Amino acid sequence: MGEEHTTAAVQRYLDDLAGVKGDSPAEPIVKDLLARSVNRLHLLCATLLFRSYPRLTRPPLNLQADEMLSSVVERLLKALKGVRPPTVRQFFALANQHMRWELNDLARRLDKAETAVELRESAVPAPPESTASQISPNTRRILDAIENLPEEEREAFNLVRIQGLTQPEAADILNVSPKTVQRRLSRGVMLLSERLGDLQPAPHEPA
Repeated sequence: MGEEHTTAAVQRYLDDLAGVKGDSPAEPIVKDLLARSVNRLHLLCATLLFRSYPRLTRPPLNLQADEMLSSVVERLLKALKGVRPPTVRQFFALANQHMRWELNDLARRLDKAETAVELRESAVPAPPESTASQISPNTRRILDAIENLPEEEREAFNLVRIQGLTQPEAADILNVSPKTVQRRLSRGVMLLSERLGDLQPAPHEPA
């Protein structure tokens, strides 16, 4: 079954999950939902990991997409006990959120481990770029500006510009057309340009 069928199947499971009432068990539906969407979840895990957190793929962690997917599925099993995303788009937004939480948790643990090793060995501090938590004020401004984009523009920007998906892949996840993704992405870029215009490099003065 193709990606179009995946979207339809995931929506059916979400509809079934929304219909669970009282003490009726939701776990079988949740497991079927995650099994049906596993290929797309794996793609999102791999893209986010290698595009945005590449240092986690190197020693000492050597994190792989399959390992990350296992942790994310575990998180979603717990989250879906209390959350009922009504649409495919909201389901994958929830998954994306838990992927980021998982990777941020791993990055923080790695930072603490590296700091402990440095203290024990009396080593010189690691260069700033080796630690995700040491970011410049301008980088923080950029991240905040992205987070403060309107929801539709933020989703398109995250999927295409940050996670590296193609516009058709993002369109499939968001359940919209590629043209709609392109339009939302363009609006997002325009808004970021307006809010971060002062960060543009100054033109070179003639010699």
